[in-house]
Amino acid sequence: MKFRFLLLLLPLFAGAQKSAQVDAVLAPYLENQTFSGVVLIAQEGKVVYNRATGFRDFANRTPLKKTDLFELASVSKQFTAMVIMLLQERGLLQFDDLVEKYLSIPYKNISIRHLLTHTSGLPDYQAIMDEHWDKSKVADNQDIIQYLQRYAPPTRFVPGSIYEYSNTGYVLLASIAEKASGRDFTEICRTEIFQKLGMQHTDLRTPAERSAIENFTRGHIPDSTGTIFLPADSFPSSNYTIWLGHREGPGRISSTAQDLLKWDQALRNNTLIGPATLQQAYTPMVLNDGKISYYGFGWDILDNTADHIIVGHNGDNPGYKTQIIRSLYNGKTLIVLSNNAPSDFSKLISALQKLITQ
Repeated sequence: MKFRFLLLLLPLFAGAQKSAQVDAVLAPYLENQTFSGVVLIAQEGKVVYNRATGFRDFANRTPLKKTDLFELASVSKQFTAMVIMLLQERGLLQFDDLVEKYLSIPYKNISIRHLLTHTSGLPDYQAIMDEHWDKSKVADNQDIIQYLQRYAPPTRFVPGSIYEYSNTGYVLLASIAEKASGRDFTEICRTEIFQKLGMQHTDLRTPAERSAIENFTRGHIPDSTGTIFLPADSFPSSNYTIWLGHREGPGRISSTAQDLLKWDQALRNNTLIGPATLQQAYTPMVLNDGKISYYGFGWDILDNTADHIIVGHNGDNPGYKTQIIRSLYNGKTLIVLSNNAPSDFSKLISALQKLITQ
Protein backbone atom coordinates (compact mmCIF):
# COMPACT_ATOMS: atom_id res chain seq x y z
CA MET A 1 0.00 0.00 0.00
CA LYS A 2 2.84 2.39 0.90
CA PHE A 3 4.61 1.61 -2.41
CA ARG A 4 1.42 2.25 -4.37
CA PHE A 5 0.97 5.59 -2.59
CA LEU A 6 4.50 6.58 -3.57
CA LEU A 7 3.78 5.70 -7.20
CA LEU A 8 0.75 7.99 -7.14
CA LEU A 9 2.88 10.81 -5.76
CA LEU A 10 5.56 10.53 -8.47
CA PRO A 11 3.59 12.37 -11.22
CA LEU A 12 2.73 15.14 -8.76
CA PHE A 13 6.37 15.49 -7.75
CA ALA A 14 7.47 15.50 -11.40
CA GLY A 15 4.87 18.16 -12.23
CA ALA A 16 5.97 20.36 -9.34
CA GLN A 17 9.60 19.93 -10.35
CA LYS A 18 8.81 20.90 -13.96
CA SER A 19 6.87 23.98 -12.82
CA ALA A 20 9.84 25.04 -10.70
CA GLN A 21 12.13 24.66 -13.72
CA VAL A 22 9.85 26.81 -15.88
CA ASP A 23 9.60 29.42 -13.13
CA ALA A 24 13.39 29.51 -12.96
CA VAL A 25 13.62 30.17 -16.72
CA LEU A 26 11.02 32.94 -16.50
CA ALA A 27 12.43 34.51 -13.31
CA PRO A 28 14.84 37.03 -14.89
CA TYR A 29 12.19 38.17 -17.38
CA LEU A 30 9.68 38.68 -14.57
CA GLU A 31 12.22 40.46 -12.41
CA ASN A 32 13.12 42.86 -15.23
CA GLN A 33 9.50 43.03 -16.43
CA THR A 34 10.62 42.34 -19.98
CA PHE A 35 8.07 39.61 -20.76
CA SER A 36 4.33 40.10 -20.96
CA GLY A 37 2.40 37.07 -22.09
CA VAL A 38 1.18 33.54 -21.49
CA VAL A 39 3.21 30.34 -21.19
CA LEU A 40 1.46 26.97 -21.46
CA ILE A 41 3.09 23.53 -21.32
CA ALA A 42 1.09 20.35 -21.75
CA GLN A 43 1.80 16.63 -21.60
CA GLU A 44 -0.50 14.43 -23.69
CA GLY A 45 -3.02 17.26 -23.77
CA LYS A 46 -3.05 17.84 -20.02
CA VAL A 47 -1.84 21.25 -18.86
CA VAL A 48 1.15 20.93 -16.53
CA TYR A 49 2.09 24.62 -16.52
CA ASN A 50 0.08 27.71 -17.39
CA ARG A 51 1.01 31.22 -16.33
CA ALA A 52 0.09 34.73 -17.42
CA THR A 53 2.22 37.71 -16.54
CA GLY A 54 2.35 41.35 -17.57
CA PHE A 55 -0.41 43.56 -18.94
CA ARG A 56 -3.10 43.30 -21.57
CA ASP A 57 -2.76 47.08 -21.94
CA PHE A 58 0.32 48.73 -20.43
CA ALA A 59 -1.14 52.24 -20.42
CA ASN A 60 -4.07 51.17 -18.25
CA ARG A 61 -2.03 48.53 -16.37
CA THR A 62 -4.72 45.94 -17.08
CA PRO A 63 -3.38 42.58 -15.81
CA LEU A 64 -3.02 39.96 -18.49
CA LYS A 65 -5.04 36.74 -18.06
CA LYS A 66 -4.42 33.20 -19.27
CA THR A 67 -7.61 33.37 -21.36
CA ASP A 68 -6.71 36.58 -23.23
CA LEU A 69 -6.51 36.64 -27.03
CA PHE A 70 -3.31 37.29 -28.97
CA GLU A 71 -2.49 37.95 -32.58
CA LEU A 72 -0.73 34.75 -33.76
CA ALA A 73 1.11 36.33 -36.71
CA SER A 74 2.85 33.60 -38.73
CA VAL A 75 1.71 30.79 -36.44
CA SER A 76 -1.38 31.27 -38.63
CA LYS A 77 0.41 29.58 -41.53
CA GLN A 78 -0.17 26.08 -40.17
CA PHE A 79 -3.93 26.68 -40.45
CA THR A 80 -3.56 27.82 -44.06
CA ALA A 81 -1.56 24.66 -44.75
CA MET A 82 -4.29 22.59 -43.07
CA VAL A 83 -6.93 24.08 -45.39
CA ILE A 84 -4.83 23.05 -48.38
CA MET A 85 -4.38 19.53 -46.98
CA LEU A 86 -8.11 19.23 -46.34
CA LEU A 87 -8.85 20.20 -49.94
CA GLN A 88 -6.24 17.77 -51.22
CA GLU A 89 -7.85 14.90 -49.33
CA ARG A 90 -11.19 15.84 -50.88
CA GLY A 91 -9.70 15.76 -54.36
CA LEU A 92 -10.20 19.48 -55.01
CA LEU A 93 -6.50 20.13 -55.62
CA GLN A 94 -3.13 18.36 -55.62
CA PHE A 95 0.07 19.47 -53.94
CA ASP A 96 1.97 19.44 -57.23
CA ASP A 97 -0.63 21.41 -59.18
CA LEU A 98 0.78 24.59 -60.65
CA VAL A 99 -0.42 27.90 -59.25
CA GLU A 100 -1.36 29.08 -62.75
CA LYS A 101 -4.12 26.42 -62.79
CA TYR A 102 -5.98 28.48 -60.18
CA LEU A 103 -4.67 32.04 -60.30
CA SER A 104 -3.59 34.48 -62.98
CA ILE A 105 -0.11 35.58 -61.94
CA PRO A 106 2.97 36.51 -64.00
CA TYR A 107 4.98 33.59 -62.58
CA LYS A 108 5.11 30.10 -64.06
CA ASN A 109 6.15 26.60 -62.95
CA ILE A 110 5.44 27.27 -59.28
CA SER A 111 3.54 24.47 -57.55
CA ILE A 112 1.35 24.46 -54.47
CA ARG A 113 4.08 22.41 -52.80
CA HIS A 114 6.57 25.21 -53.51
CA LEU A 115 4.22 27.68 -51.82
CA LEU A 116 3.71 25.47 -48.77
CA THR A 117 7.45 24.93 -48.26
CA HIS A 118 8.68 28.48 -49.01
CA THR A 119 10.62 27.36 -52.07
CA SER A 120 8.66 29.29 -54.71
CA GLY A 121 11.05 32.17 -55.38
CA LEU A 122 8.16 34.65 -55.37
CA PRO A 123 8.92 38.34 -54.68
CA ASP A 124 7.74 40.05 -51.50
CA TYR A 125 4.21 41.36 -52.02
CA GLN A 126 4.48 43.75 -49.08
CA ALA A 127 7.29 45.71 -50.71
CA ILE A 128 5.19 46.25 -53.84
CA MET A 129 2.12 47.23 -51.85
CA ASP A 130 4.13 49.55 -49.62
CA GLU A 131 5.45 51.39 -52.67
CA HIS A 132 2.24 51.63 -54.70
CA TRP A 133 -0.85 51.01 -52.56
CA ASP A 134 -3.13 53.85 -51.39
CA LYS A 135 -2.80 53.34 -47.64
CA SER A 136 -6.09 55.09 -46.90
CA LYS A 137 -7.68 51.84 -48.13
CA VAL A 138 -7.46 48.33 -46.68
CA ALA A 139 -6.07 45.70 -49.05
CA ASP A 140 -7.17 42.09 -49.41
CA ASN A 141 -5.78 39.12 -51.33
CA GLN A 142 -7.37 40.14 -54.60
CA ASP A 143 -5.72 43.55 -54.36
CA ILE A 144 -2.35 41.95 -53.65
CA ILE A 145 -2.61 39.60 -56.62
CA GLN A 146 -3.65 42.48 -58.89
CA TYR A 147 -0.60 44.47 -57.85
CA LEU A 148 1.67 41.48 -58.47
CA GLN A 149 0.17 41.28 -61.95
CA ARG A 150 0.47 45.01 -62.58
CA TYR A 151 4.05 45.53 -61.40
CA ALA A 152 5.37 41.98 -61.88
CA PRO A 153 8.57 42.20 -59.80
CA PRO A 154 10.98 39.44 -60.85
CA THR A 155 11.21 36.10 -59.08
CA ARG A 156 14.11 35.67 -56.70
CA PHE A 157 15.19 32.18 -57.82
CA VAL A 158 14.10 29.12 -59.75
CA PRO A 159 11.22 27.38 -57.95
CA GLY A 160 12.41 24.51 -55.79
CA SER A 161 16.05 25.58 -55.72
CA ILE A 162 16.21 27.53 -52.43
CA TYR A 163 14.28 27.91 -49.19
CA GLU A 164 13.31 31.53 -48.57
CA TYR A 165 10.47 32.44 -46.24
CA SER A 166 7.62 33.89 -48.28
CA ASN A 167 4.46 35.57 -47.03
CA THR A 168 3.50 36.00 -50.67
CA GLY A 169 3.28 32.24 -51.07
CA TYR A 170 0.77 31.94 -48.23
CA VAL A 171 -1.38 34.75 -49.62
CA LEU A 172 -1.59 32.75 -52.84
CA LEU A 173 -2.41 29.55 -50.93
CA ALA A 174 -5.47 31.17 -49.35
CA SER A 175 -6.65 32.41 -52.74
CA ILE A 176 -6.03 29.00 -54.32
CA ALA A 177 -8.15 27.42 -51.57
CA GLU A 178 -11.00 29.78 -52.47
CA LYS A 179 -10.70 29.05 -56.19
CA ALA A 180 -10.49 25.27 -55.75
CA SER A 181 -13.36 25.04 -53.25
CA GLY A 182 -15.63 27.87 -54.34
CA ARG A 183 -15.74 29.00 -50.71
CA ASP A 184 -14.42 31.96 -48.75
CA PHE A 185 -11.12 31.20 -47.02
CA THR A 186 -12.19 32.62 -43.66
CA GLU A 187 -15.41 30.62 -43.82
CA ILE A 188 -13.43 27.43 -44.49
CA CYS A 189 -11.19 28.08 -41.48
CA ARG A 190 -14.19 28.76 -39.25
CA THR A 191 -16.36 25.80 -40.26
CA GLU A 192 -13.75 23.16 -41.09
CA ILE A 193 -11.23 23.87 -38.31
CA PHE A 194 -12.16 26.28 -35.53
CA GLN A 195 -15.78 25.21 -35.02
CA LYS A 196 -15.08 21.51 -35.46
CA LEU A 197 -12.35 21.63 -32.82
CA GLY A 198 -14.26 23.82 -30.37
CA MET A 199 -11.76 26.66 -30.80
CA GLN A 200 -14.34 29.23 -29.75
CA HIS A 201 -11.90 32.10 -29.35
CA THR A 202 -10.02 31.65 -32.64
CA ASP A 203 -10.77 33.55 -35.83
CA LEU A 204 -9.44 35.76 -38.62
CA ARG A 205 -10.28 39.23 -37.38
CA THR A 206 -10.02 42.69 -38.88
CA PRO A 207 -8.41 45.49 -36.83
CA ALA A 208 -11.89 46.83 -36.02
CA GLU A 209 -13.08 43.40 -34.85
CA ARG A 210 -10.03 42.98 -32.65
CA SER A 211 -10.47 46.37 -31.01
CA ALA A 212 -14.07 45.49 -30.10
CA ILE A 213 -13.00 42.47 -28.00
CA GLU A 214 -12.38 43.41 -24.38
CA ASN A 215 -9.83 40.68 -23.63
CA PHE A 216 -7.82 41.11 -26.83
CA THR A 217 -4.25 41.93 -25.88
CA ARG A 218 -2.69 45.00 -27.40
CA GLY A 219 0.73 44.60 -28.98
CA HIS A 220 3.48 46.75 -27.42
CA ILE A 221 6.98 47.81 -28.42
CA PRO A 222 9.66 49.05 -25.96
CA ASP A 223 10.89 52.60 -26.25
CA SER A 224 14.55 53.51 -26.67
CA THR A 225 15.23 52.82 -22.99
CA GLY A 226 13.73 49.33 -23.23
CA THR A 227 11.76 49.89 -20.04
CA ILE A 228 8.59 51.64 -21.21
CA PHE A 229 6.23 49.76 -23.54
CA LEU A 230 4.12 51.71 -26.00
CA PRO A 231 1.28 50.51 -28.27
CA ALA A 232 2.78 49.07 -31.45
CA ASP A 233 0.13 50.70 -33.62
CA SER A 234 1.37 54.13 -32.50
CA PHE A 235 4.58 53.58 -34.51
CA PRO A 236 4.46 54.42 -38.26
CA SER A 237 6.47 51.27 -39.01
CA SER A 238 3.52 49.20 -37.79
CA ASN A 239 0.80 50.76 -39.93
CA TYR A 240 0.97 47.96 -42.52
CA THR A 241 -1.07 45.81 -40.13
CA ILE A 242 -3.91 48.28 -40.77
CA TRP A 243 -3.77 48.81 -44.53
CA LEU A 244 -3.11 45.10 -45.10
CA GLY A 245 -5.77 44.27 -42.54
CA HIS A 246 -7.92 42.14 -44.86
CA ARG A 247 -5.24 39.80 -46.22
CA GLU A 248 -5.63 36.07 -45.63
CA GLY A 249 -3.15 33.20 -45.51
CA PRO A 250 0.16 34.36 -44.01
CA GLY A 251 -1.22 35.70 -40.72
CA ARG A 252 -4.11 37.52 -39.04
CA ILE A 253 -5.49 34.62 -37.01
CA SER A 254 -5.92 35.44 -33.33
CA SER A 255 -6.38 32.89 -30.57
CA THR A 256 -5.73 31.85 -26.98
CA ALA A 257 -3.22 29.42 -25.53
CA GLN A 258 -6.04 27.04 -24.57
CA ASP A 259 -7.44 27.02 -28.12
CA LEU A 260 -3.98 26.29 -29.52
CA LEU A 261 -3.77 23.29 -27.21
CA LYS A 262 -7.04 22.02 -28.73
CA TRP A 263 -5.41 22.45 -32.14
CA ASP A 264 -2.34 20.53 -31.00
CA GLN A 265 -4.45 17.64 -29.75
CA ALA A 266 -6.52 17.50 -32.94
CA LEU A 267 -3.30 17.13 -34.92
CA ARG A 268 -2.05 14.37 -32.64
CA ASN A 269 -5.37 12.53 -32.94
CA ASN A 270 -5.70 12.96 -36.73
CA THR A 271 -9.08 14.60 -36.17
CA LEU A 272 -9.13 16.63 -39.38
CA ILE A 273 -7.03 14.70 -41.90
CA GLY A 274 -5.45 11.28 -42.22
CA PRO A 275 -1.99 10.50 -40.81
CA ALA A 276 -0.41 10.01 -44.25
CA THR A 277 -1.43 13.51 -45.36
CA LEU A 278 -0.40 15.09 -42.07
CA GLN A 279 2.98 13.37 -42.23
CA GLN A 280 3.75 15.40 -45.34
CA ALA A 281 3.47 18.54 -43.21
CA TYR A 282 6.36 17.24 -41.10
CA THR A 283 8.47 16.00 -44.01
CA PRO A 284 11.52 18.03 -45.15
CA MET A 285 11.49 19.43 -48.68
CA VAL A 286 14.03 18.04 -51.12
CA LEU A 287 15.41 20.92 -53.21
CA ASN A 288 16.29 20.70 -56.89
CA ASP A 289 19.93 19.92 -56.15
CA GLY A 290 19.08 17.21 -53.62
CA LYS A 291 19.74 19.35 -50.56
CA ILE A 292 17.22 19.32 -47.73
CA SER A 293 15.10 22.20 -46.43
CA TYR A 294 13.64 21.61 -42.98
CA TYR A 295 10.32 23.33 -43.51
CA GLY A 296 7.27 21.21 -44.28
CA PHE A 297 3.70 22.39 -44.82
CA GLY A 298 3.34 25.29 -42.38
CA TRP A 299 5.78 23.79 -39.87
CA ASP A 300 9.46 24.26 -39.11
CA ILE A 301 11.00 20.84 -38.58
CA LEU A 302 13.21 21.51 -35.58
CA ASP A 303 14.46 17.95 -35.15
CA ASN A 304 14.07 15.20 -37.72
CA THR A 305 15.98 12.46 -35.91
CA ALA A 306 14.33 9.05 -36.10
CA ASP A 307 11.75 8.71 -33.31
CA HIS A 308 12.65 12.20 -32.09
CA ILE A 309 10.66 14.57 -34.31
CA ILE A 310 9.97 18.09 -33.06
CA VAL A 311 8.01 20.64 -35.08
CA GLY A 312 7.10 24.24 -34.37
CA HIS A 313 6.49 27.71 -35.72
CA ASN A 314 7.02 31.24 -34.55
CA GLY A 315 5.12 34.42 -35.26
CA ASP A 316 6.26 38.03 -35.26
CA ASN A 317 3.97 41.02 -35.71
CA PRO A 318 4.53 44.54 -34.37
CA GLY A 319 4.21 44.15 -30.62
CA TYR A 320 3.64 40.39 -30.70
CA LYS A 321 5.88 37.35 -30.64
CA THR A 322 4.36 33.87 -30.59
CA GLN A 323 5.60 30.29 -30.63
CA ILE A 324 4.23 26.76 -30.66
CA ILE A 325 6.57 23.76 -30.33
CA ARG A 326 5.29 20.19 -30.44
CA SER A 327 7.41 17.22 -29.51
CA LEU A 328 5.86 14.38 -31.50
CA TYR A 329 7.78 11.66 -29.67
CA ASN A 330 6.93 12.45 -26.05
CA GLY A 331 3.55 14.18 -26.30
CA LYS A 332 4.73 17.52 -24.92
CA THR A 333 3.57 20.89 -26.19
CA LEU A 334 4.91 24.40 -25.58
CA ILE A 335 2.83 27.49 -26.36
CA VAL A 336 4.13 31.01 -25.71
CA LEU A 337 2.18 34.15 -26.60
CA SER A 338 3.70 37.58 -25.92
CA ASN A 339 2.29 41.05 -26.44
CA ASN A 340 5.43 43.08 -25.77
CA ALA A 341 7.81 41.50 -28.30
CA PRO A 342 10.85 40.99 -26.02
CA SER A 343 14.13 41.30 -27.90
CA ASP A 344 15.50 38.09 -26.41
CA PHE A 345 12.36 36.07 -27.10
CA SER A 346 14.31 33.42 -29.03
CA LYS A 347 16.57 32.90 -25.99
CA LEU A 348 13.52 32.36 -23.79
CA ILE A 349 12.01 29.90 -26.27
CA SER A 350 15.27 27.97 -26.54
CA ALA A 351 15.40 27.52 -22.76
CA LEU A 352 11.76 26.43 -22.56
CA GLN A 353 12.17 24.05 -25.50
CA LYS A 354 14.93 22.23 -23.65
CA LEU A 355 12.54 21.59 -20.78
CA ILE A 356 9.94 19.88 -22.98
CA THR A 357 12.43 17.79 -24.92
CA GLN A 358 14.49 16.43 -22.02
